[in-house]
Amino acid sequence: MKILTADQIYQADKFTIEKQQITSDALMERAAVKLFEWIHARLQGVPVTLQIFCGIGNNGGDGLVLARHLLEHGYSLKVYVVNYSDKRSKDFLLNLERLKDRKIWPEFLNAGSPLPEIQANDIIVDAIFGIGLNRAPITWVGQLIEHLNTFQAFTLSVDIPSGLPLNRLPWNPSYVTKADYVLSFQVPKLTFFLPGTGIYIKQWEVLDIGLDSDFISEVNTVYHYIQKPLIQELYRPRSKFSHKGTYGHALIVGGSYGKIGAVQLAGRACLKSGSGLVTLYVPECGYLPLQTSFPEAMVLTSEADNMITEIKVLFKPSAVGIGMGLGMDKKTVGAFGSFLKKIESPVVIDADGINILAKHPEIQRDIPKNSILTPHPKELERLLGVWKDDFEKLDKAMQFCQKHECILVLKGANTFVMNGEKGYINSTGNPGMATGGSGDVLTGIMTGLLAQKYPSLDAALFGVYLHGLSGDIGASNESFEALLASDIVDNLGKAFGEILRKEKPGEVSKN
Repeated sequence: MKILTADQIYQADKFTIEKQQITSDALMERAAVKLFEWIHARLQGVPVTLQIFCGIGNNGGDGLVLARHLLEHGYSLKVYVVNYSDKRSKDFLLNLERLKDRKIWPEFLNAGSPLPEIQANDIIVDAIFGIGLNRAPITWVGQLIEHLNTFQAFTLSVDIPSGLPLNRLPWNPSYVTKADYVLSFQVPKLTFFLPGTGIYIKQWEVLDIGLDSDFISEVNTVYHYIQKPLIQELYRPRSKFSHKGTYGHALIVGGSYGKIGAVQLAGRACLKSGSGLVTLYVPECGYLPLQTSFPEAMVLTSEADNMITEIKVLFKPSAVGIGMGLGMDKKTVGAFGSFLKKIESPVVIDADGINILAKHPEIQRDIPKNSILTPHPKELERLLGVWKDDFEKLDKAMQFCQKHECILVLKGANTFVMNGEKGYINSTGNPGMATGGSGDVLTGIMTGLLAQKYPSLDAALFGVYLHGLSGDIGASNESFEALLASDIVDNLGKAFGEILRKEKPGEVSKN
């Protein structure tokens, strides 16, 4: 699913109006009916009062149309117009008159108006500001938003929480609606997925308001939201007459004294994601633990007991995952740098591999083309340097990918996959995956996919989705708190099964 900028959304509106030969008011009506249908499907028969706060632009117009349909279906409601300007959109004014024709007289809120009281079992509908907001809300409106945030009532935002800009952090964090649910028109917004802005949204859902599909399919966007249909397209089914050699021989390099488990997790994930063979390269201290706990793997060791001091492999691996538990000893750094100079195919670099690249930038020039780097937030900061906000972080990540012709996987609540041209946002995963070893599993999955000859970008996209989906399945059985990295590995088979499962007619994919 494409993620459009504000300008592209306005272009899509205009294109749709012209192509479908409708008015802007008709498009507003269509959007608001979708809002009404969503609410009505969930509230039928429930005695509740909806407190609708409308701005004086098109977002407020959506709120006025919604109020009219709610009234016509017998809902109890109160409508407020947040009167922050003398300039009103024409569709707002048109729908204000339609509301008055039905004997609904909104209460106009101005600077100095008493702040409304909301009951805990009311529903707040936030339609004050939309995607066109380009400056901080004026003080009294910001204070109104701040006031509404103090109530326990369920808050539903129309398209985007009021006060939340599309392409920057909020001007004043207190002047942003804290939405329990956001109903986003046609596409999600980039701001939903970033740590500094996503905190204002508990849940969101896209409503299809019928914007022209040809325009959306042809418009060039930077960011995309990864969902199941895309992953199904990437999947490469196995041939009946294949054998283990068909699916590659992966090499997992890492570990140091006390951190051999990271390699075991990565190796198991590598095999469980489909690699035909896997060899683990570890210091001598890891030989016995891995040979006894992981019989499916082959094990090679460095000469030193506690750390890797050289990487000597007598076969040509189909794919390499390196860095987990590796450590930062000087000899290990030398071995890592020498290995990158020799390897020609893409590698997956994680954990201390990234820390080495950050501390020794001269090694970065030897990153093989199309390699995948998987930093968590602090590792990313070491690699890129500090950023002022999440938007600058994305810009820095894109520049790094362009410079080194690599892929960055920015791990987080919404993992981003960046390749220098596009950014892809993963739709699977949960807070339970914030646990030690989860990243090692992701590295193993991607290495396994590379071993099966998935292109690097496909391996990254498929890998983050599969990893998150397996974590979701595991958390549904274990809870967020009890989820372990090994649970993610154990549920990879079920995750593959869910990816391959076709939806029945009329069924909507959850991802």
